[in-house]
Amino acid sequence: HVQLVESGGGSVQTGGSLRLSCAASGDTSSVRCMAWYRQAPGKEREVVATIVTDVRDRTFYSESVTGRFTVSHDNADSTLYLQMNSLKPEDTAMYYCAADPWVIARDGRAACSTSGQYDYWGPGTQVTVS
Repeated sequence: HVQLVESGGGSVQTGGSLRLSCAASGDTSSVRCMAWYRQAPGKEREVVATIVTDVRDRTFYSESVTGRFTVSHDNADSTLYLQMNSLKPEDTAMYYCAADPWVIARDGRAACSTSGQYDYWGPGTQVTVS
């Protein structure tokens, strides 16, 4: 079992920044993939960014956040981060942290699911941009 708890959400003006954190506890050694998803009211859940925790600098970003968001993972304290810069109203959503023990093969290398197939989810943290 892995427990995930997000923090760092809030309300910011357009162009502002936020840094989300996801603290993982429990059987964190089993985690190989972590991800940030978001869901706005009336919209489907969508992937924001993923990271393979045991492979250096292997990340994925959705086109809507590329160049503005940065995902990172601290193996020492099992914490996932999402640095969000140049925020737009379209970024307003509940942001969820996810973790999974499995990696997938994509283009001949390890990668993480972008379709929401994760074993563990946090309760979410709200981000509002206006």
